[in-house]
Amino acid sequence: MGKTVWQSMQEKGYSRRQFLQFCGIAATTMGLQKSGVAQVVSAFEKKEKPAVIWLHFQECTGCSESFIRASHPIVADALLDIVNLNYSETLMAPSGFQAEKSLTDTMRDQKGKYILLVEGAVPTKDNGVYCMVRGKTAESILKEVAADAAAVVAWGSCASFGGVQAASPNPTGSHAISKLIDKPVVNVSGCPPIADVMMAVVSHLIVLGQIPELDSLG
Repeated sequence: MGKTVWQSMQEKGYSRRQFLQFCGIAATTMGLQKSGVAQVVSAFEKKEKPAVIWLHFQECTGCSESFIRASHPIVADALLDIVNLNYSETLMAPSGFQAEKSLTDTMRDQKGKYILLVEGAVPTKDNGVYCMVRGKTAESILKEVAADAAAVVAWGSCASFGGVQAASPNPTGSHAISKLIDKPVVNVSGCPPIADVMMAVVSHLIVLGQIPELDSLG
């Protein structure tokens, strides 16, 4: 069994008081009432941190930069401790075949459980080749990874709505994530999105075990 959020924070030297403070911040950013803090504490104490796959397409990595620079000190330090970031082309140490193994292993071992985070619009014209080593298109990679994800989150305006890449004349045929896969997508727009909001969405998935209620724009 993997670690919980509380276990990860203990290893980093956080006190019980600081952990509870962090849970209060998470509950607030999720929009929960004061009574909901206990629910967050219970989830962060007992639930295994979810595995996360973070895909990058046509983007500037601004969303990644925002994610690791939350405004509150405890949030900034603990943000990556609320998930097991198994694959991220920007934030992971391995590269090449080792990185690809992390991706395929997570898809296999955490089937139906992992969270897919997507940064950037997806090119579809001229076969939309994403990486010659992979020999796959960006669209095919997105669909393959999204198929068995427990939840799909689009980070930033590019992934959520296409961004500047999808502006006319759109030479690469870029599209928002929700236009290419047949399942609900949580759109967290902004350029970049606010890190604390990003944390709130992930916390919602951990605590409540489902995606937030969405409007017509996701």
